[in-house]
Amino acid sequence: MRIIAGDRPLPDDLRGAVMALGNFDGFHRGHQAVVARAVARARAIGRPAIVATFDPHPARHFRPDVPHFRLTTLAQRARLFAQAGADATLVLRFGADLAALSPAQFVHDELVGRYGAVGVVTGEDFTFGQGRAGTAALLAALGWERGLEAEAVAPVSDAGGVISSSRIRAALSAGDCATATRLLTRPFAIEGEVVHGDKRGRELGYPTANLELGDYLRPRYGIYAVRARLADSRAVDGVANLGIRPSFDPPRELLEPYFFDFSGDLYGQTIEVALVAFLRPEARFDSLDALVAQMDEDSRAARTVLAATPDDTARLP
Repeated sequence: MRIIAGDRPLPDDLRGAVMALGNFDGFHRGHQAVVARAVARARAIGRPAIVATFDPHPARHFRPDVPHFRLTTLAQRARLFAQAGADATLVLRFGADLAALSPAQFVHDELVGRYGAVGVVTGEDFTFGQGRAGTAALLAALGWERGLEAEAVAPVSDAGGVISSSRIRAALSAGDCATATRLLTRPFAIEGEVVHGDKRGRELGYPTANLELGDYLRPRYGIYAVRARLADSRAVDGVANLGIRPSFDPPRELLEPYFFDFSGDLYGQTIEVALVAFLRPEARFDSLDALVAQMDEDSRAARTVLAATPDDTARLP
């Protein structure tokens, strides 16, 4: 997947593209419909298909103190776009300059002038331009003036309503991995570099690969059955603590997966850990013996859950 910075010249072979435009955080079923439509239109007319995504998320610009909410990193999104058939990812750096553009400036100067797009596909609820004054209808009208054909894709719904990133965040905050997986079409996964911890798990017979949570949404703290993809593409099963480890001081927020039947040094490697099922909340234990006994039980529970769950690691970004 080619990743192009929005402030750099677009390579000649990518000009004249059909562009899917949006935040696409999580790249759930609704986002997938938008990108699928852009790819189909591009293929029909022999043009490149580009997915343009904003980074950082506009919400972070306008509300810098908002709690962590991201469902995917930029790298994860780019891989998901590639799986969906896009030829490139265009990263629109969202800051004061982009936020200040009028809708007409954004369409005429950026989409058409800077990037040479011939088509653009968004969701029906897409807004853009200063004060979010631009709508999908205005995008179509402004595009028509410059030969840019705009199309808005209707929301994708299920029995619970419109599929949205907000629904996925609510599900993860409740520990409802099954709903998040269904709406995303894959498990929610945290990717990061394995960092050194305090070696508590190793001392207890459960060596863990520790990941910091970064800008990701904080799912419900607790114990999870997990599947991970290692740097060498191997898939491994395990059980993980996500939270602050209330039995130890000082508190440190981490995702700490223990991988079954695995030995090796993962420090410094980038791995991706998918949350398959929530097992129980975090708890404080009065003794290390009680903690180890519970960890044994958690491991048995995770093995049982994972044995009954299809391996979805191939669908991870």
